[in-house]
Amino acid sequence: MTNKTESGKLGLDLTEGPIFKSLAVFTIPIILSGLIQQLYSVADLIIIGKFLGNAGTVGVSVGGEVSDLVTPVALAFSSAGQTYIAQSAGGKMEERIRSAAGTLLSMVILLACVFMLAGVLFHKQILLLLNCPGDAMRQAADYMWITSLGIPFIFGYNAVCGILRGMGESKSPLYFIALAAGVNILLDVPFVAVFHWGAAGTAVATVIAQMFSFLAAVFFLYRNRVQLGLELDASSFRINRRDLKVLLALGVPQAVRTSLVRFSMFWVNMHVNVYGVIVSAANSIGNKLQKFTDIFAGALQQAAAVIIGQNLGAGKYERVKKFVWCTFLSAFGIAVLISAVFVLFPKSIFGIFSGNREVLELGTVYLRIMTAHVLWSAAIAAFQAVVVGSGFASLNFIIGILDGVLCKVGLSILFVYGMGLGAVGFFAGTAWSRALPTVICFLYFYGGRWAKRKLL
Repeated sequence: MTNKTESGKLGLDLTEGPIFKSLAVFTIPIILSGLIQQLYSVADLIIIGKFLGNAGTVGVSVGGEVSDLVTPVALAFSSAGQTYIAQSAGGKMEERIRSAAGTLLSMVILLACVFMLAGVLFHKQILLLLNCPGDAMRQAADYMWITSLGIPFIFGYNAVCGILRGMGESKSPLYFIALAAGVNILLDVPFVAVFHWGAAGTAVATVIAQMFSFLAAVFFLYRNRVQLGLELDASSFRINRRDLKVLLALGVPQAVRTSLVRFSMFWVNMHVNVYGVIVSAANSIGNKLQKFTDIFAGALQQAAAVIIGQNLGAGKYERVKKFVWCTFLSAFGIAVLISAVFVLFPKSIFGIFSGNREVLELGTVYLRIMTAHVLWSAAIAAFQAVVVGSGFASLNFIIGILDGVLCKVGLSILFVYGMGLGAVGFFAGTAWSRALPTVICFLYFYGGRWAKRKLL
């Protein structure tokens, strides 16, 4: 079920072996994890919509804002730990790995407790700031304070997964997310439909599922501590100032960037909704499809960043180049297939979510425009992986701001108001927002300065 090297160490040594096979074996579990997460999110929405009605659906949606806000922060520090540990693993620096892992776990749990207390103590004030509808206020309040209790599990789970992936182990996080999905769906129905707990029932099911995935991750980490080269005694969790400085330098820009990207998405959706329910419905469905297709390029980028980090740590620069081009070809090949499906069968795809003729017509336009996003996402995956894997946090921050904020908002304004494209202009602005960041990432890779950077 797990990857073990001949020496008995857990995880893949990604500095050795065939290029494509190493990339495929490490990436496929990450793709499957993303797919499971999206599918169980959809199943959750179906259950909520069926049994809780509009007030319950709105309550869960608005009440989930705290979790939606802090999860990207958890992912940012998970990514920071993943990059740091990958470089350390490639350089065979076992003491550095142990120190970094302990510092990461202690830091994120402390941070998570702060977020948890804020969510529990100030949930009513937060809902008032969000202009939560009065009819959904009670449901939203129950959902928000209960799910806030699960924030330490979210942070802890992601930190453990960052440690494991940094060391070349990508299969076990797949099992953890599958466990969470199963528990969540299994508990959702009785808590909501049988016990009639409303949004609180959904929240309790979510937190229990998060707890199970976190405990499974911790149990796996402890059980395999020898193979992973970890000790996990009380002294292991002492925060090391050197490691903390590196993790903050990598994680804070990523967290800020993600928050700004979230704001820009909110800005686009807010302006699209002005055009009416048909446009809003087409945009909402399109956003779901976009998230689904982003899983593939995102997984390849995440995997390639770990592989590049390990090989930089080992000083294998030519191997890094081979992985970059292998990642590019893999991501672009998948993107071409997705784009072909979007162009050839747009109404069939949108028809899964809506039977409205006008929505289907606009959805056809949306998907054909969004092929540009799919192709640019594939192109940037390989080259941005070099930026992430080399630990160039400031450049990664700039690229994220360009991609998620300046280009998306700026191009949308140009297409909508400068070219008079209306709502379609917002679709095009999103679709082409990654063009300039892709060029910058490619120039960084082509220039070769990544090979001269000092290790973290």
